[in-house]
Amino acid sequence: MSFKRLEADDFVISADSITAGLWTGGSPTLTGFYTSSTQELSSAGNYYLNIYQLDPLTETDADIQFAIAYGNESGYGSVLYNTSVTGKSYTSTIYGQYRTLVLGDENSSFSYGGITASDFWAISIDRNRYKESLFPGSLTLVLSGSGGTVSLTDNSQVVTSVQFNDAGRVFQIVSGSAGTVYSGSGTDGINGYSVSSGSFGLFLPDIATLLLNPNALDQTISLVPAQRSSYNDGDNNVVLYDAISGSAADPGSFRLNSQETISSDFIFVRPRSSEYNYSENPSFISGSTGEVLYSSFINNPTTYITTVGLYNDNSELLAVAKLSRPLQKDFTKEALIRVKLDF
Repeated sequence: MSFKRLEADDFVISADSITAGLWTGGSPTLTGFYTSSTQELSSAGNYYLNIYQLDPLTETDADIQFAIAYGNESGYGSVLYNTSVTGKSYTSTIYGQYRTLVLGDENSSFSYGGITASDFWAISIDRNRYKESLFPGSLTLVLSGSGGTVSLTDNSQVVTSVQFNDAGRVFQIVSGSAGTVYSGSGTDGINGYSVSSGSFGLFLPDIATLLLNPNALDQTISLVPAQRSSYNDGDNNVVLYDAISGSAADPGSFRLNSQETISSDFIFVRPRSSEYNYSENPSFISGSTGEVLYSSFINNPTTYITTVGLYNDNSELLAVAKLSRPLQKDFTKEALIRVKLDF
């Protein structure tokens, strides 16, 4: 066994972005949408609605894909926790949670394309569906309402600078498909929609969340939350679920990919011509006397490199790299071995 200290120029770090289908099984497109009556009727169902790719009541392979929630700043759209306390309801709690998560300020309001709104629908992707973040430019969400259908995507492919908030990167949700923005005819100045109520929402890839603007959806496809000005249960999670799932004749489609940055550390090990030509292997030297077994190995030795071990300064083995086949080495040969560590 021989040791050699590596130099700074023997290390190269590389980062590659890996994309994959978001939904169960690695599929990029979700076309089956099911809910669980058990979850919907539970106390958690007052806050959010889980969506599965298969019927959870009959299929053991049913997995949660995403959750739907409705938030309202004034607490409208659900009953009050206490009729004596105005404005405190399930929807106000959802609004406050996302306001803290996204805006980081309980006094701020959500703005869609420069237009402020007091409510939203939230689509939160299940954490098991992705490793790091959502992939901007891969979104296609088709929604159906009594006024027609609309295909939504994000504007990451057309913006010149990326905006950030407490949730990370922020993109506007606009009409389009898979990052291709449809040209709008309105005067609001933002590509992809032509409604005066702002963009269709916010795409937040770093927290795997979409916030949809009910005002824009109401204006385009007549999709409007129920009970937006009263403290009555509007079942607004189901309203968006119906818009996403579509119908038997026209099923919904939700296309989205995940993204992960894989960092690789490339380590170049360079056995020079004068190095690694002798071995302590019992086939090379005598274990009892330490003599070279074959006289030809004294002046013209031949060894075979099979393994590279990486040690720290305390002589602790940190990683082992195995060569695909033994590498012949003698005084007439030099080698360059590239070790790749992914993390």
